Amino acid sequence: MNALTVSRSGGQPSWRRLPDAPLSLAAGAVAWELVGHLAGVPFFPPLSTVLVRLAEMASGGLIFSSLGDSLVNLALGFAISLVAGLVTGVAMGRYRKVEAALGVYVYSLLTAPSLVFAPIFFSVLGAGRGSIVAVVVMYAMFVIIINTASAIQSVPAHLVEMARSYGASERQVLLRVMLPAAAPMIMAGVRLGVGRAVTGMINGEMFIAVVGLGHIVTEASGRFDGASVLAVLLIIIAVALGAVALVQAVDRRVTGWVPKTSRGEQ
Repeated sequence: MNALTVSRSGGQPSWRRLPDAPLSLAAGAVAWELVGHLAGVPFFPPLSTVLVRLAEMASGGLIFSSLGDSLVNLALGFAISLVAGLVTGVAMGRYRKVEAALGVYVYSLLTAPSLVFAPIFFSVLGAGRGSIVAVVVMYAMFVIIINTASAIQSVPAHLVEMARSYGASERQVLLRVMLPAAAPMIMAGVRLGVGRAVTGMINGEMFIAVVGLGHIVTEASGRFDGASVLAVLLIIIAVALGAVALVQAVDRRVTGWVPKTSRGEQ
């Protein structure tokens, strides 16, 4: 039986049961290879050339040492963003005075281009890891704050009133009623935050240009070495997908009580 035959049990062609993501990746790889050969431009080489360059950089140890530096920058920046974002977002969502006092700053800094703060961090913290971590925080923290505040404010009032009627304290209302009810929307903000954190990591490293994958991209761009730039881009995409998958795994564990239909799963 070939791949295009119809299965007896499902009634669908067997190729339609293949996972969509691997098929999409394979189609993208084929398209990249063809366009790279047909275009024939130095800064967009075929995928096979990029993979060869990636193997050369990995065998020389350049990729792994830079990847380690970038992951440390990402982990530190996202951890600070997560803690500060959740605490500030809960305070803004729960207490109107806190929202009135901080809201104008949070919304302004969210819409401002985060990279413009890199020279300030560079002059204050120097050309080191601290400046890059600060850029990551600027990218990731504010979206987590706003989503967390909105999630807390969207908790149905009757849940809080019911908890109050049973004599729950403010701490019990917050920890046992509001945070569990707001968890799905809070985790949506965390997923957005981790994606922005990866962007901040690369932008910060490219601007500061002292460590990490962004340092390799900056040097390769200066040499017009398109194969090296795209090889690092593959690593950055892998880091982003891995970070999002990790957050999704935590999300499923934290919000396991949410019906699958509400998550968009079948």
